[in-house]
Amino acid sequence: MKKTKNTPNLNRRNFLAGTASVAGLAATASIVPITIANANHKEGSKGLPDFISWKNRDALIVHSDKGIETHRSAIGEGLVTPNANVYIRNNMPTMSDAQIGDRNNWKVSIEGVNNPKSFTLAELKAMGTTTMATVLQCSGNGRGFFEHKPRGSQWKTGAAACVMWTGIPVKTLVDACGGITSGTTFMTSAGIDHEPTGLDPMKAMIERSVPKEVYKDAILAWDMNGVPLPNSHGGPLRMITPGYFGINNVKHLGKVSFTSEESQVKYMKSSYRISPIGKKGSQYPSCWEMPVKSWITRPTDETGTVKAGKVQIVGVAMGGTRKVRSVKVSVDGGKSWKKAKFVGPDLGKFAWRQFVFETTLSAGTYNIASLASNGRDKQPELRMENRRGYAHNGWKDHSVNITVV
Repeated sequence: MKKTKNTPNLNRRNFLAGTASVAGLAATASIVPITIANANHKEGSKGLPDFISWKNRDALIVHSDKGIETHRSAIGEGLVTPNANVYIRNNMPTMSDAQIGDRNNWKVSIEGVNNPKSFTLAELKAMGTTTMATVLQCSGNGRGFFEHKPRGSQWKTGAAACVMWTGIPVKTLVDACGGITSGTTFMTSAGIDHEPTGLDPMKAMIERSVPKEVYKDAILAWDMNGVPLPNSHGGPLRMITPGYFGINNVKHLGKVSFTSEESQVKYMKSSYRISPIGKKGSQYPSCWEMPVKSWITRPTDETGTVKAGKVQIVGVAMGGTRKVRSVKVSVDGGKSWKKAKFVGPDLGKFAWRQFVFETTLSAGTYNIASLASNGRDKQPELRMENRRGYAHNGWKDHSVNITVV
């Protein structure tokens, strides 16, 4: 990818990640409903806010009304994460049905093209459809491991999901509008969920700029895992920027522009910047591309004790903007590593892969870790310290301790 002023050479710390479209739903046999055992849901524990009352409470950890995490054990048993188990991260309140109105009449404008146009959702559906699997992940996933306790939800692994999106390729819309105008560098997506709040758009609008080249893979999605995109996940229309952190997958989408400069709103200019502890500013890298990453989903500390003998270790791995190529597993805290095998279908470079490693364990305690590689980058051992706890992919923090009896 061509570098812009926001894409520094960060070596192992760069945030290159992968994502690719899937031509159809041939792999949907892997979408397996899961059951949650011992999910730490106790009587009297905090319930779900009304706008997501339909979700699976036992799969979720409630940090706040805007930050709701998925248990480790609730994302890895099926390749695609069920909608009822997908995490919630909102900056603005979710729009209601009344605020959205007739979904088919929802409009999105395309600007920075030779023939700017607006399209209703009904018109988009008539123009072309594709289906793509991508990892959806909050920039702060893993924040809960940082010792300086950054402000924000203390996510561990559960601010991530693998989702099947259905919608129209942005490239199709660009072609229908006569192509992108010259002199542009960014694709800038803007939501309208700030409008009902009456707040200053410069402070409240979710508008994100990414390198222009992203449009070749991006889609405007109206379905999520085979059903109309729920309001809580940005319905009726959401920008999907494969391989990029969730904030760039703008909800309640109202405009897509090709621009020469990055957006100047708060959520682009100053928020979601990866800065050193104690510092902040627009000069630091934005939360764009996701890094290569993996973690164990079974067994975990939620599992309790494990019986001695043959033990199956399961997890998920993503490759960033490149296809994940391999995963290794350690049962001794990283002293030695052995290759795991991928299982289930390959849904493209932007989806995660499930992996399995089988071993024999005697009674004792074990630290289990996974280490993914995309052929160019591999997970580092340690987190990259930064002010807000963004982009954590260190394998050590993501390891789990188990007891074998």
